[in-house]
Amino acid sequence: MRVSRWIIGGIVALAILGVIATFVFGGAGWITAPFRGAAEERENTVGSGAFRQSTYQEFFDLCEAAQNAEGSIQALKEERGPASDARKTQIDQSVTALKATRIESINDYNSKAVQEHRAPFRDRDLPYRLDADADKTTCAITE
Repeated sequence: MRVSRWIIGGIVALAILGVIATFVFGGAGWITAPFRGAAEERENTVGSGAFRQSTYQEFFDLCEAAQNAEGSIQALKEERGPASDARKTQIDQSVTALKATRIESINDYNSKAVQEHRAPFRDRDLPYRLDADADKTTCAITE
């Protein structure tokens, strides 16, 4: 009985000495380095003024790209009426390409709007999501 108590006591004492040695010789810093590094990297990236400004502007640019494509599509549709058959074919191809570009911009906007590190920098007047099925994209929410 006494021997088993001494053995258990010795194991506990070694464990305590091991923990103390880890902290004394910097082992705790080594063990937590991956966690601290990830947190520091996130703070440097998300907290930097350049990142905040570029992310803020990026949402406006993506929404504006969708609106620009819509404007070009509308202008081409107006031109299509009196155009020749060859020009109508060109217009139809251009409209198809612009629709694809618009959808790509909207999908890009929506995917970035839900990213945790970007979402806080989306302007409060911009919508949370853009609707690719809508005929017209509204970038600024007015109350």
